[in-house]
Amino acid sequence: MKQHELSLLLCLLWALTLLYGEMFAYWVPPLFTCSWPHLLRSSSSSSSTVQTDSGNYQGDYVKVAVIADPQLMDKTSLRLPARSLALELAEFYTDLNMRRSFFASVLPFKPDVILFLGDYFDGGPSLSDEEWQESFSRLKHIFGLNAQGKYRDMPVYYIPGNHDIGYESLHSLKPEVIQRYEEAFGTRNYKFTVGKVDFIAVDAQTLDGHPQNHLTSQTWDFVKNISVGDVVHPRVLLSHIPLYRRDDTYCGPHRSSPIINQRIHHAINGNTNEISYQNYVSEKSSKYLLDTIKPKLILSGHDHDLCTVTHQSKSGSVNEHTLGTISWQQGNLYPSFMLLSVDNSTLQKASIPEEALLTHLCYLPMQTHIYIWYIVLFILTLLATLFWPTSGTSLWHQCCGLVGFCKQLIACTFSRSETKEKDEDANYEYEMMWDAEGTMHLVKKPLNPSTVNSNDRGLGERGNVVMRAAARKNTPQEGDHSVNVDIASGIGVDPVARMPLRTGKSKTKIIIQRLIRTLRMLTVIAAVNVPLYMMLLFKDWIDK
Repeated sequence: MKQHELSLLLCLLWALTLLYGEMFAYWVPPLFTCSWPHLLRSSSSSSSTVQTDSGNYQGDYVKVAVIADPQLMDKTSLRLPARSLALELAEFYTDLNMRRSFFASVLPFKPDVILFLGDYFDGGPSLSDEEWQESFSRLKHIFGLNAQGKYRDMPVYYIPGNHDIGYESLHSLKPEVIQRYEEAFGTRNYKFTVGKVDFIAVDAQTLDGHPQNHLTSQTWDFVKNISVGDVVHPRVLLSHIPLYRRDDTYCGPHRSSPIINQRIHHAINGNTNEISYQNYVSEKSSKYLLDTIKPKLILSGHDHDLCTVTHQSKSGSVNEHTLGTISWQQGNLYPSFMLLSVDNSTLQKASIPEEALLTHLCYLPMQTHIYIWYIVLFILTLLATLFWPTSGTSLWHQCCGLVGFCKQLIACTFSRSETKEKDEDANYEYEMMWDAEGTMHLVKKPLNPSTVNSNDRGLGERGNVVMRAAARKNTPQEGDHSVNVDIASGIGVDPVARMPLRTGKSKTKIIIQRLIRTLRMLTVIAAVNVPLYMMLLFKDWIDK
């Protein structure tokens, strides 16, 4: 392969890699791998598509996109100095990945409602007001929110997470954390309705606090108030922290990390023992929530990985879906989000619990694997430009030579597997004879005893070939044959490796020439692909 052909091939390979890793990979969920669950159900069987006066089966649902744990990186994430270049690069690429995931993978589904399940920041309670506002601005930029954290054409709902407001032990020390959260995201405990389903959002970080704590009492008062009277619509419980489950409970086939069992840590603050961390709501609080709210579905986050479990309550069994994080930097190689179809039908039979809430899990591109492939391709590019033969033959001739070499290899393999001829064949020699028309013939002649003995000492020889001229006019042809054999044997081999080095040409000079060639080819590849990469970055980063 000539130098310009190798450069063109590498440029094309890099361009395709960048286009897929920076753009096409994010188109895969909406185009191929994911769909709204009510659309999947209606297309799976013709009986599921029911025509009504207001529309068909597909139009009887409100589409809700559910996102968990963006957890924006900050100075507390990697223990990097604030404003350092390393931290800013980590923040940029993490934010860019989530922005692409949201705009290219989530929004193309055209959801009617966006629902966030908490943990919008990583070190939210530890940030100063200025740092917190800066992180909040990044969050709005990533998810295309306006100054009030809303969309013009669709409602957005939030619930608080432990990385946003902390736990009980922090609330008594830094009450301003709760205040600035509510100013930006609204109240922590509230109820809203989507379609014909009620959503109950609770502040899970305060559920297991001390009963005299005013934040804990607020949460439980809210739970009691919304449970008064009959339940008219199916309910969905929203809790950032998952409800209690026994240790080593199986989380389903979608989980990729080990199961994390119950952990509750306490901190002594004065005369009280307050919660400083927990990864599940306590068993008592979980049971009370289930029996009081009577949800048909529970959505939670916090775990950064997927988990589907079934709880038992007085009203029957309830499924809880713990969603994985949408960020590739939060310990999960497989970021994801959920599509939730919520009943909005006027038909009585469409409001049964099994049809009222349909869920479908969607996976996002594995960004870590994309970056690993970038590194592998860079190494392969260096090796190719450094060690590729300097032969002037074109790519077509190299391919022909490779095909010829493969044929020879196959023929050699099959010849070795054949049975050996009789030993008496070694007692003969073959003489090449040309007739007047230039046709070559092999003539078998017996060997002299001395020749036979010498052949016996050979390494596996079965006969000799002696070439003799039968007609003088064929002598030039003999020379042509010998030249052709030499050329054929060198197909696909670097001429520099077959020919002796010229006088005065040292190895140092060859190395310098290779390095210059490598630098020249890398410059060409970079000149084509760096502008493409920068264009893809700015295309996704600029506000739309």
